[in-house]
Amino acid sequence: METSSARPGGSRRPWWGRIAVGLAVVVALIVLVARFSLVPGSGSLFGEDTRDRSGPALLKSMQDMDRYEAAVGNFQVVVDLEKDAALLPDAIRGTRTLYVGAGTVSGYVDLGALGERNVTVNGDRTKASIRLPHAVLAAAALDPDRSYAVSKQRGLLDRIGDLFSDNPAGEQAVQKLAAQHINEAARDSGLVERAEQNTTSMLEGLLRSLGFREVTVAYG
Repeated sequence: METSSARPGGSRRPWWGRIAVGLAVVVALIVLVARFSLVPGSGSLFGEDTRDRSGPALLKSMQDMDRYEAAVGNFQVVVDLEKDAALLPDAIRGTRTLYVGAGTVSGYVDLGALGERNVTVNGDRTKASIRLPHAVLAAAALDPDRSYAVSKQRGLLDRIGDLFSDNPAGEQAVQKLAAQHINEAARDSGLVERAEQNTTSMLEGLLRSLGFREVTVAYG
């Protein structure tokens, strides 16, 4: 009996076409196994060699600072960010990231706008009065060495999308949320009051070392 591999319609797939399809299937299976670690130890099949090919850092601008940084607060927050699809279960589409954000917020007094009207000195230079603007808080600065993702849960579609992208937007979202929570905590921490107290102590010590016996520092 004579057999034939002809497909319906009388067309036959070329031998090189069958080989190409087979290779594509094998490559796809290897990528999926390595990407999702479906087989224990499969993640080490493809070794990574990291090279830093970055160009030199360029100085874009330079700014003189006229502020006295009087206090710094260290904060840590655990961010639990979940994004769900409206009509799909979490196993299919959705992400949940648990992220520990650690950073600092500084309290400072701006001395750049001070003028003669802000400083009053008596005739024999024994008394001095200074009026300063209230201390303010700088934006939170996350510390990359102390901030990290504890866990990331992703639906099937999100995992497939990660095959083509490292999804940096997801990491950026939790970082922004961590900075936002740290800024809120700093506003309620008394850091502004501490910054004004330390600025007052600094100015009193400086002016007394210059011979002033009575120093008054006010804010507002």
